[in-house]
Amino acid sequence: MRLLSAALFALSLPIALPAFAQSTTTVVLPGEVRTYVLQQQTPSVVYDGEVVVGQPLPGSVKLYRVPDQDYSYTILNDRRVIIDPRTHAVIEVLE
Repeated sequence: MRLLSAALFALSLPIALPAFAQSTTTVVLPGEVRTYVLQQQTPSVVYDGEVVVGQPLPGSVKLYRVPDQDYSYTILNDRRVIIDPRTHAVIEVLE
């Protein structure tokens, strides 16, 4: 049984290892962006999709500009989401 478990583990390594090679870009947001977004009284909208950092939201999602910054935000399902307005990609979800 141990030999079989070890063999199955060894076979899974070539599949699992490439996942570690993927890189994600981390965006360092200015603190005032988070503060501004947290203070806004923008209404939350219901969103059925998954909100994933790095993935774009549909163009139908209304974005609100952060003044004097290159960021936008929206509130989906009571979660504040900071967005790159050029790509609609999720930068950060504020909890």
